[in-house]
Amino acid sequence: MQVAVWDTYVTKKDGSILHFDIIVPDHIKDENNILTFGKDYLLSKNQQSQTLTSKECSFCHIEQATDEMVEAIEKQGYYIIEMEGCK
Repeated sequence: MQVAVWDTYVTKKDGSILHFDIIVPDHIKDENNILTFGKDYLLSKNQQSQTLTSKECSFCHIEQATDEMVEAIEKQGYYIIEMEGCK
């Protein structure tokens, strides 16, 4: 499966940066869907009130999905790669 990687940087409530990638099937192009996935992730991190727009989240590239990515996408429609400030 080919997936699109959306590079995302959100300022957390404490002022630090939360950097994560939103991974979706490459045929999903609707930015509103991508942002909804990002907002779901922010909710899971108790950062739901933080701003997430196309300014914070942008398409980066296409790559081959790993088995872990495919499994998550089949369950919830997307996969998150936690990069910085996510723990």
